[in-house]
Amino acid sequence: MDHIGLGAGLAALAFWGFVAAVSVAGIWDGVRKREAQHETLRRLAESGQPIDKEVMDKLLMLNSGRFKRYDIDFKVTALWILPVAIGLAVMALVLGMGVPQAKMPVLGAAALLACLGLGFLLASSIAKRWNTGDDDSDRDQLMD
Repeated sequence: MDHIGLGAGLAALAFWGFVAAVSVAGIWDGVRKREAQHETLRRLAESGQPIDKEVMDKLLMLNSGRFKRYDIDFKVTALWILPVAIGLAVMALVLGMGVPQAKMPVLGAAALLACLGLGFLLASSIAKRWNTGDDDSDRDQLMD
């Protein structure tokens, strides 16, 4: 453990820097969305247009996540992960021709990704059953 070296330290620093950057970006995105809502309300007020409760609710509900469809998010995630699992399995087979010791670990990683993708598909079907038709009609009414 005494001879870890500079490369391992830089790799650890890069990893934690990435985690910090992703966290800050998520917070920054939320702040920018809120600022955009406030800017829209400010412009409506400056233009002299009446801002009734219905207009305010429409604006705040569109970006609040109330109508977020998790079933669609899960399905899109599965449709990204499953092809990667297939590609990784093909890579394991090709790599296994040259380096037989590498075949099983890479196939294991492909199997893990396939399980994740299938889990997201299952979660999508479960979340779709949880969604009621009321949410869609509410969203359509807000968009009108």
